[in-house]
Amino acid sequence: MTQPAPIRRVRADSPLLNTALNLASADVPVLPLRAGKLPVGNCRSCAAVACGGRPNMREAGPCQCPAPCHAWAAATTDPAVLTSRPWARAWRQAGAVAYHPGGAGLTVVDLDNAAAVAWARDTLPATRTVPTTRGEHWIYQGAMPSANDVRPGVDVKSSMSYARWLGPGSGTVTALPDVVRALIVKKPAPVRPVRAVAVPTGGGRCPHRTPVYLERGIAMAVQRITAATTAVHATVFGAFLAVLSTHGRCGCLTDDHTNRLFAAAQAKGESPRHCADAWTNARTRLGL
Repeated sequence: MTQPAPIRRVRADSPLLNTALNLASADVPVLPLRAGKLPVGNCRSCAAVACGGRPNMREAGPCQCPAPCHAWAAATTDPAVLTSRPWARAWRQAGAVAYHPGGAGLTVVDLDNAAAVAWARDTLPATRTVPTTRGEHWIYQGAMPSANDVRPGVDVKSSMSYARWLGPGSGTVTALPDVVRALIVKKPAPVRPVRAVAVPTGGGRCPHRTPVYLERGIAMAVQRITAATTAVHATVFGAFLAVLSTHGRCGCLTDDHTNRLFAAAQAKGESPRHCADAWTNARTRLGL
């Protein structure tokens, strides 16, 4: 990757930038949004996630890029960064200011229509509310994992997510209640069996002196995935890579083993497609 350009400050003469600086001074990490509520696209150094970021922008880095890349992960409270030249063009073209709720220790319950607002008023504890174009944001003190479509018209935005800044709203911010945390807790979906995922058919040296060796490797990979609290995508890929690097050439891996790995990943929120892609990418990396 090319070396990042030195950060040079520009004048804070944009209304959106001034709003961002005010929020940053209150320890709220902010970033610019393009028209259409989209984050700024990755720069040339980060294009095609060459820096190691994720194409779906759910995870970032490692990245030393000074530009506002990687969506929520670019959010910052540093005024020197916010007013630097790499950010200047983004502010000139910005359509809105966004912030990273989880980075500010907040959770936003995004209510997208009148029915969702009515549900919240009947179900959730009162807190600060902010009017939106079609509904309301209910803001609570406390961070949690983010999730979309937790019920009709309701998203939860906190860690690894961003929300538009639409003003301070009204009311007092109250503590994040268990009823909101429970919104993202779903019954485990049935694990889809692995059908299209290729398993090595043998030909390499078998390192397994006993079946216990392979079982320990699978168990360790499952435990690694289960223990992940951040960077789940990267953790799943790393666990798959570790299993395949040790056990992928001798033909001892079975559908049962891969199903256990996929089940652990799906329990952490990965889709069957993400699991299959991570498995295929790990095999490709190892030349299997």
